[in-house]
Amino acid sequence: MKYTTQNIAELNLLLQFDLSSAATGIKVHQDAAPEVLDAVKSLYSKGLCTMPDGGYLTDEGIVVAEHADRVIRILSA
Repeated sequence: MKYTTQNIAELNLLLQFDLSSAATGIKVHQDAAPEVLDAVKSLYSKGLCTMPDGGYLTDEGIVVAEHADRVIRILSA
C-alpha cells in the first residue's frame, strides 16, 4: 500500500496542528488550495478534527497527528 496524494495532503494538514497544546486549533480558509480543502473535509469526516474547516483535533486526531509527526521526524533524520 502506498500513500496517495490525498493521504499526503491529510498528513501535511495534521502536521499543522500544534501538538503541544490541545487548545490550539487551525482554520482552513475557503481560498486555500483545493487539495487542502479536500484534506480538511476528509479529516473532519473521519472524526479527526472538530470542524469541517479545521477546528481542534479530536482525541483520535491527536493520536494520528502524533504518529504523523513521528513518521516525518524519523524519515527526515
